[in-house]
Amino acid sequence: MKLAVPLLLLAVISAAASAVSAAVPKVPAVYVFGDSTADVGNNNYLPGKDAKADFPHYGVDFPHQTPTGRFSNGYNAIDFLAIHMGFRRSPPPYLALVNKTHPLILRGLRGVSFASGGSGILDSTGTTITMTKQIQDFAAHRSNIASRVTAVVAKGLLSKSVFLISSGGNDVFAFFFGTSGNATADQTEQFYNVMITNYTTHLKALYDLGARKFALVNVPPVGCCPISRVRHPLGACLDGLNALAKGFNDRVSALMKNLSSEMEGMKYTIGNSYNVVMSIVSDPAGVGYKDVSSACCGSGKLGAEVMCSPNTTYCTNRNEFLFWDRIHPTHATAGKAGFAMYSGALEYASPINLKQLVAI
Repeated sequence: MKLAVPLLLLAVISAAASAVSAAVPKVPAVYVFGDSTADVGNNNYLPGKDAKADFPHYGVDFPHQTPTGRFSNGYNAIDFLAIHMGFRRSPPPYLALVNKTHPLILRGLRGVSFASGGSGILDSTGTTITMTKQIQDFAAHRSNIASRVTAVVAKGLLSKSVFLISSGGNDVFAFFFGTSGNATADQTEQFYNVMITNYTTHLKALYDLGARKFALVNVPPVGCCPISRVRHPLGACLDGLNALAKGFNDRVSALMKNLSSEMEGMKYTIGNSYNVVMSIVSDPAGVGYKDVSSACCGSGKLGAEVMCSPNTTYCTNRNEFLFWDRIHPTHATAGKAGFAMYSGALEYASPINLKQLVAI
């Protein structure tokens, strides 16, 4: 499977053009939920050192070389999706807004990111801000909006806004390595069932709070991350881990199809990060990449044995790497993924792409 080269070459051009033009937002707001693929700094406000990226060399390609808490050398894919929707980048982290007055945001415009690195669809995953708590925080934010505009206006704004969810990878990692990659078919099916049950609960909670436009990002082929490859004697992808991710993605697709037929007014897109990454892995040269197995920032075998930190080195040719650190993509990869999921074909976004969802 190959991602069309023109599509990916246009990604950086399109994103840059969007950022420069500062287009008028195409939706009132974007509300973001999920894990480190979406976190833009909420974890900076948590105690301890777990799942944080608020130090060098993170942010080396962000404006002013600022380590914002994004798990990237620059932007993440959510930033690029927001740019394509006419925003400057991802909305700000919720914990940076608490006790502060932001008139536009409190009137239901621009949006907020509730995402927290290390979290999962299951509240038992990680030690950071659970998905349940993220939705509770949104409910509190929604109450603030409702206190500043009429109920009718609030309902209308939320129904037109996009609710972006990027989660599931940490749950997949935890289950796979928790069973040493040797889970039985029954154990795997039970895992899928628990995941889908919890995802359903989260989606229905957001729907009950006014969400109507859902943009999900599915789980990428986490078996191809450097932290997974380093466990393979030949540095290859862990096929069993990828199969687990794909099996979950297939069930999420079925879930969304069912929910959209049950829940009045619900529309959705699923950005297929799995297909985007696998297409790059299968044809690196086609998108100008020289390394799709190592971390740009880190040390040890494949740059994956020691996590990215001020004490590790980082590559200079970051636009030629698929991975920034041992788990997360580079700014360049995020740009390609964002473009594919926003305006790509069914292979990369289904049943419609985000551009089509926004236009509804």
